[in-house]
Amino acid sequence: MDLFTQGLLVILVVGLVAGWLAGKIVRGTGFGLIVNIVVGILGALIASWLFPKLGLTFGTGIVAQLVYAILGAIILLLVIGLVRGFRR
Repeated sequence: MDLFTQGLLVILVVGLVAGWLAGKIVRGTGFGLIVNIVVGILGALIASWLFPKLGLTFGTGIVAQLVYAILGAIILLLVIGLVRGFRR
């Protein structure tokens, strides 16, 4: 495995955990476990790319990736909840 593949694998695994945690933090959205995990992975990918570009750094390593992923998943769950709420 090269460095990019390892980084992507870390983001995916951390995204799984972050999606589960974000689902516990953001209650009342009505999403299931699988959707929360997928949103966690997407949130981790988006946050790990976007936050450093915005100058938001939380250090390095797995802890920083977990913080990025949790924040990204929470934000994404809230946005999806808002969009879903507007459609009702």
